[in-house]
Amino acid sequence: MAIYIHSIETMVPESCYSQEDAGRLMASWTRDSKSRRYISKIYQDSGIDVRYSVIPDFEAEQPRAFFRMGEDSYPLEPPTSLRNEIYLNESKRMFPKLAHKLVKGCPDFSANNITHVITVSCTGFYNPGPDIQIIQSLGLPHSTQRYHIGFMGCYGAFPAMRMAKQFCEADADAVVLVVCLEYCSLHLQLDGDLDSIVANSVFADGAAGVLVSAKKPSSGRKAFSLDSFASSLVTEGADDMAWTIGDRGFDIVLSKYVPKILGAKVDSIVTGILESASLQLSDIDYWAVHPGGKTIIDKVQQGLQLSDEQVASSRNVLRHFGNMSSATVLFVMKEILEKAEDDSKVCAMAFGPGLSVETAMVSVDSGNE
Repeated sequence: MAIYIHSIETMVPESCYSQEDAGRLMASWTRDSKSRRYISKIYQDSGIDVRYSVIPDFEAEQPRAFFRMGEDSYPLEPPTSLRNEIYLNESKRMFPKLAHKLVKGCPDFSANNITHVITVSCTGFYNPGPDIQIIQSLGLPHSTQRYHIGFMGCYGAFPAMRMAKQFCEADADAVVLVVCLEYCSLHLQLDGDLDSIVANSVFADGAAGVLVSAKKPSSGRKAFSLDSFASSLVTEGADDMAWTIGDRGFDIVLSKYVPKILGAKVDSIVTGILESASLQLSDIDYWAVHPGGKTIIDKVQQGLQLSDEQVASSRNVLRHFGNMSSATVLFVMKEILEKAEDDSKVCAMAFGPGLSVETAMVSVDSGNE
């Protein structure tokens, strides 16, 4: 039984800032001259033009509300409790707003059809959580099945889509709403550590969601068929991408070696995954590579010998939005769906702590018989 992504919608906060302004500001907030040189180079080479945030500190005309200045004219870092409080207040607005946008953007379904709600986030916690807020905002029955996938990092959309596919395979009438929301900018840290500088240069805020069902898409309305999923671990990179909860937000490790590790391993990983799906590298038309950073896209492209066009959507999303953790790959898939022809095959992939590699094979279906 074929299972489809009928709708992909995205959303970002109102506050938008250029990478150039952010780099200049971060350099001015850094005490160490060597770190300032690192910041200048890393921000210039990031492949990012603009990013969005729930905090306005990086907009040139805005007061510094999140990082308040200390007596030495350097910013004071807010505690984890304040960061999570902002996450709670902002996400309570955006989770339901995106859920409504998903339903409104898919005329084949109404809110009354939704049977399952899956929320995904790794940048904050609260309970009663966003799954309940979505159910209440959409007026869904209190018996609606709901699940939350938390703290899995940039690949969190994949287990959510896999769950949605499994629910629909088990029940042909199931309609699953998946919403991923991340406020990564709340966890910026100003200690001058190279891992922090790299993380600060790429992470941003945004949300994306999908509506999944076994119902055939209406004629002329493009959808993705969820064909197969696969998981893999590159255990030698376990220490190079990790994070824990600290006193100044979430402490992230994002080593400069991650792209090199992925570049060296991606060919063997993907070859095995394609073989299990009875596919070859040449069968894939587009690659929805999670744009964790410019170098990650570079290394995946080189490792798989992909054309510029095959990874163009990943670079576009990175340029215009940055890395929004779990939501980002859905931004990429949305762009690909809008331009791909019927029957195009797409391999989506994302990476996270572990070092985890998650992939999904999807194909474009325009609803034609």
